[in-house]
Amino acid sequence: MTTEAPSLTTALHALVEKAIARAGGWIPFDRFMALVLYAPGLGYYANDSRKFGELPSTGSDFVTAPEMSPLFGRALAVQVADALRATATSEVWEFGAGSGALAQQLLQALDSAVSRYTIVDLSGSLRERQKRLLAPYGDKVRWVGELPAAMQGVVVGNEVLDAMPVKLLARISGAWHERGVVLEEGALSFGDRPTEFRPAAEIEGGHDYLTEIHPQAEAFVRTLADRLERGAAFFIDYGFGEAEYYHPQRHMGTLMCHRGHMADSNPLADLGHKDITAHVNFSALALAAQEAGLRTLGYTSQARFLINCGLVELMAQAPLPGRIAAQRLITEHEMGELFKVIGFHKGAFWDATGFSQGDRTERL
Repeated sequence: MTTEAPSLTTALHALVEKAIARAGGWIPFDRFMALVLYAPGLGYYANDSRKFGELPSTGSDFVTAPEMSPLFGRALAVQVADALRATATSEVWEFGAGSGALAQQLLQALDSAVSRYTIVDLSGSLRERQKRLLAPYGDKVRWVGELPAAMQGVVVGNEVLDAMPVKLLARISGAWHERGVVLEEGALSFGDRPTEFRPAAEIEGGHDYLTEIHPQAEAFVRTLADRLERGAAFFIDYGFGEAEYYHPQRHMGTLMCHRGHMADSNPLADLGHKDITAHVNFSALALAAQEAGLRTLGYTSQARFLINCGLVELMAQAPLPGRIAAQRLITEHEMGELFKVIGFHKGAFWDATGFSQGDRTERL
């Protein structure tokens, strides 16, 4: 007699339940998020589900810019090439390379300007997908699980910061609490505890308010600042500056889940089968980078950045279906305004191409 293997959600639920028991009945949300996204073999980014794709019929959950249009990578390559020249380096480092589409686009566009392309990705299943796609580039591409002690070159990260675990803070009847996860009658639910943590900005009013802080993303950029001896870094993600992030009307926070190209707000359901993300606080990210020794090159919308990098000219040369797909990258109600680009550098400052017009650094 054979027994059926437990489902992915059942196995992850058991893992979370053990973590809660070991911690005395409550774990902070960032610990829960790390488990359900990255637990080896089980977490959303560690299992074999499709994840990236243009349509739900592919079994995917969401689409990112490189899958949407190859012109995204070709435009970004203009900025990467500019940064390689300005920093006198020849290596590119990509964090969270997803399907591998962006790496393929950058390698094709940059050609001999890149001596080595290193992908830092914790997902074994995504690594295998990337290796199949990038096999034609041979030893020029390598994979590592963590940053080396010292590095030089240009770092890129598209939609990687939003998947880093966040802490949830809830102001309830005027008092701040940290929101975590507990087990009640066998089911996962939220539980709040008084906390000394606070949002980076004062929230006007006395109404109940839910938001996030991003200690892991901030720690990541500090580590990058420590390891990057010379070079630059560009991160593209959805998010806001501090004033908009902690606007009094944004009282439900930014946490969201993605499955089958649909969004929902319940991270405690369907563990392992959907992505969990939060918008990026670019002001906090820039401050953490500055304190650790990285200077800000610029900050602007994805639309303005890609236009500065020549996307409109690339679109003019593309066939009609390609122009339509690329339009979504810069249209305000699609990705153009919600997504932002921030650049950092170690070494001499230069006027980076992507921020040549429409720089919003003063709004951080």
